[in-house]
Amino acid sequence: MAKKPTARNEFVMFDIVYEDGSQRSNRKVDANLLGGLDGDEPARSAIMEQDRAISEKSGLPPLQIKTIRRSGK
Repeated sequence: MAKKPTARNEFVMFDIVYEDGSQRSNRKVDANLLGGLDGDEPARSAIMEQDRAISEKSGLPPLQIKTIRRSGK
């Protein structure tokens, strides 16, 4: 019996530079959030939410984002 195709989640990878000069590469953002009139700007809020979750687990305050750009560009 053939399997039903499963929904694929597409992600876009971003490189982040923080105000303190540190950098994180290949941060995943759901591709469904991007595009439209806002372009890649929704990625900032998604990454900020990821940072908040990481800071809660680590006990360290989240860093302020300086720049965001797609990986490989």
